[in-house]
Amino acid sequence: MSTERRAPLDRRRVADAALRLLDEVGLEGLTLRAIAKELDVKAPALYWHFKDKQALLDEMATEMMRRMAAELTADPETPDADWRETLFRRMSGLRAHLLRHRDGAKVYAGTRFTDLSYAEPMEANLRTLVEAGFAPDAAARAWFTAYSYTIGFVIEEQAMGPDPATGTGGYDLDARADRLAAHPLAAESGRVVLQNRDRGFEAGLRAVIAGVAATLL
Repeated sequence: MSTERRAPLDRRRVADAALRLLDEVGLEGLTLRAIAKELDVKAPALYWHFKDKQALLDEMATEMMRRMAAELTADPETPDADWRETLFRRMSGLRAHLLRHRDGAKVYAGTRFTDLSYAEPMEANLRTLVEAGFAPDAAARAWFTAYSYTIGFVIEEQAMGPDPATGTGGYDLDARADRLAAHPLAAESGRVVLQNRDRGFEAGLRAVIAGVAATLL
C-alpha cells in the first residue's frame, strides 16, 4: 500500500500510483478499483479526476513524458552532434523509459497527452532535423518514422515476455525451432529476433535512420 495515503488526492498522485501498480499487475489488471485500493480511497473519489480508464491512461502517459522531458533537459545533446546520432540516442532513450514500466509501450501508444510537456522535446527533435537540412515536412515524417518503429518494437518486446514480475513466460526457442524444422529460415529467425533485443533494436533503428537519410533528406 502507498505510504502517501494522507496526501491530497490529485491527478498526478493518482497517475504515480497507477504507474507503480502497473508494474505489479500489468495493463489488463490495472483498474480504477485497484488503484483506489492502492491509494486507500473509495473508487468514486477517482472519478472526480478521471471519467474512465482511458482518461487515466492519458495522464499516465503524460507523467511518463514529463519524466522523459526532465531527463532530456538534464542531459542535453552537444551542439555539434550528428543528427543521426541524436535521433538514435533520443529513440533509445524513449525505449529505455517505456521499458521501465510493465506494458509501458501499450500505455504510451495512442494516448492523448494532458499537458504540453511533450512540446519542447518534440520541438528539439524536429529542430535537430531541420538544422541538418531536412525540410519541415520531411523532418516531421523522419521523426514519426523513427518514433513509430520504437513504439512498435517495445510493444512486441514487452508482449513476448518474459513477464518482468515473475521472470516466466516468453518463447522456448528450442521448442519453436523443433516445430519449424521444415522451415529452416523461419526457425532461425526466432533466435535472431527474440534473443539480444538490445542489439536487435539498435540494428533496426540504424536501418530506419539510414532509410530516412536516403529518402527524406
